[in-house]
Amino acid sequence: MTSPKPSGLRNPPGAVRGLGSVTLIVEAVALLLALAPMIKFGGAHRTPAFVLCLVLAVAAVVLTGLLRAPWAWWAGAALPVALVVGGLAYNWGLVALGIIFGLTWAYVLYVRRCVLSSG
Repeated sequence: MTSPKPSGLRNPPGAVRGLGSVTLIVEAVALLLALAPMIKFGGAHRTPAFVLCLVLAVAAVVLTGLLRAPWAWWAGAALPVALVVGGLAYNWGLVALGIIFGLTWAYVLYVRRCVLSSG
């Protein structure tokens, strides 16, 4: 049986945490940038949508520091799910953001699995 090809990275877990951190920070920035249009064009549900975006942005920043724990990766995957569910209740724009970041996070988890299994 052949061993998996090494990734070539000096610190594969650190590299993967960096990728996850960047993804979560970009998600937090996108959610914070969504606050202004949410207030202006949010309709009847603007306040709950605003609070949802703010809470998820803070959660993304907090999870950035917790990515050393395996459960934090799955909590990061729960953020886009919460965004989609909240978007279905409050604003369709949040559904679009949730789908985009859900697909992005799925790719991050795929890269994590590939890099850590080859290291």
